[in-house]
Amino acid sequence: MAKLFFYYSAMNAGKTTSLLQSSYNYQERGMNTLTFTPDFDNRYGVGKISSRIGLQCDAYAFARDFNFFDYVAQQKMVVPNLKCILVDEAQFLTKSQVQQLCQIIDELNLPVLCYGLRTDFLGELFEGSACLLGWADELIELKTICHCGRKATMNMRVNEQGQMLQEGAQVEIGGNDRYIALCRKHFFKGHSQPEDKCVIQMNAA
Repeated sequence: MAKLFFYYSAMNAGKTTSLLQSSYNYQERGMNTLTFTPDFDNRYGVGKISSRIGLQCDAYAFARDFNFFDYVAQQKMVVPNLKCILVDEAQFLTKSQVQQLCQIIDELNLPVLCYGLRTDFLGELFEGSACLLGWADELIELKTICHCGRKATMNMRVNEQGQMLQEGAQVEIGGNDRYIALCRKHFFKGHSQPEDKCVIQMNAA
């Protein structure tokens, strides 16, 4: 029975690597997949899913008005042995698109694997993540750590000096230069680095 899976984490927990490995596992056994990524994330080129460790694959670049169900239903007729749908940066899905993914599962009997962040740089849920947390059949947390060694659950946006930003648009594409994964304690304290380094930096200022 097909299910909707939501793999979520803070930044830099290996979500994209896990997606690429899952897609490869299907293909290695002669089963085809469809992969999707937001069209505005062009850090590695439009329609490219790329992990920090260098793995990469081509994907369909979807916009906010893209209809997943219509597209996958059409592709199911022409792609032989299509067995799985995978979505990168799933936090950027709209509510309607998450509903369409549910429709793919319930009507086309294809599993859908979504990978994304749970919350933004203010600790607020993304629209797509909120719907996935509510509707997914399986929730799987991928873990990474804060600089203190605790599990990181929050995503801090920083400026060029590594200082916490608390204003700005919810969506701003970036990597290690813009975001740091932290535990809740250090997120609320605003400590992007270990506390001894924060003290040194403050004294220098």
